[in-house]
Amino acid sequence: MNDGLQKADSGDISLADGVGAPLTLLIAAPRGFCAGVDRAIDIVERALDRYGAPVYVRHEIVHNRFVVERLKAKGAVFVDELDEVPNDAPVVFSAHGVPKSVPAEAEQRDLLYFDATCPLVSKVHRQAERQAEKDRHIIFIGHAGHPEVVGTMGQLDPGSMTLVETIADVDALPFTPDAKLAFLTQTTLSVDDTAEIVLALRSRYPDIAGPKAEDICYATSNRQAAVKRIAPESDLVLVIGAPNSSNSLRLVEVAERLGTPAKLIERAGDIDPSWLDGVTTIGLTAGASAPEELVREVVDRLAEWRAVTEETVTAADEKMVFKLPRRLSD
Repeated sequence: MNDGLQKADSGDISLADGVGAPLTLLIAAPRGFCAGVDRAIDIVERALDRYGAPVYVRHEIVHNRFVVERLKAKGAVFVDELDEVPNDAPVVFSAHGVPKSVPAEAEQRDLLYFDATCPLVSKVHRQAERQAEKDRHIIFIGHAGHPEVVGTMGQLDPGSMTLVETIADVDALPFTPDAKLAFLTQTTLSVDDTAEIVLALRSRYPDIAGPKAEDICYATSNRQAAVKRIAPESDLVLVIGAPNSSNSLRLVEVAERLGTPAKLIERAGDIDPSWLDGVTTIGLTAGASAPEELVREVVDRLAEWRAVTEETVTAADEKMVFKLPRRLSD
């Protein structure tokens, strides 16, 4: 194994009575919850503690069914739009961000609301406003229909942004080379894909303005870097995450681009034992919305079939913490 592997204590070795060769798990670090997800879940839980159930949440607070169901059990009610929220109930906006029209509606109705938008997404919103103030049309790199894209594009008047998803989209842009443009990106994209699209934009529009630092968040970048460490050493990579989780889907793509088969799973029960045929090393990671208990659940399931040894591969050390809204922080 490479030098990045840190062997776990002997207490992390599980012996199973199942058949087959011993199985080595290369567990990526960092993995799972990021600071923005921790903050969003904490906002919902603190609102429930302070105001009692129900607390309404507009859209999934984060893209993970396990997390959503656990919050429902505590009294959270998930809705699609604010017209489903009673006038006297608190409401939380999801971590992905919302168009400006949503808090405006909440204020018009005098609703008690808490914005759980990840601060790194909010930073992109502010960048969009600053570029618009400079009369620049914004090229936004992202995935159509993703809540973060909807929220970011909803910060400005319609027509102020153009969405691109691929280099082909860049080639089809109607702007002249000297057009006054800027670009921004969704925070949960593939680092490599986005770099290629940015290169295409800069090649076609040499004067295009961009952010001082990349918009792809630290957690997305770090989790992709960790997969790049484990995938070449693995026969199979398992990514714990939801099918609608952009950052989790990108982790699958990163592994596959390195030539390693990868599977997106939501829970341990999704694992097909046949996937383990001929496999002696599995890389394991989790998207930024997946809690650590789902990682342990997967390890326990694999240990039912094979003798499992865990090894941790560390790509970065994360210490980021985001502040809570003032009304919930005391």
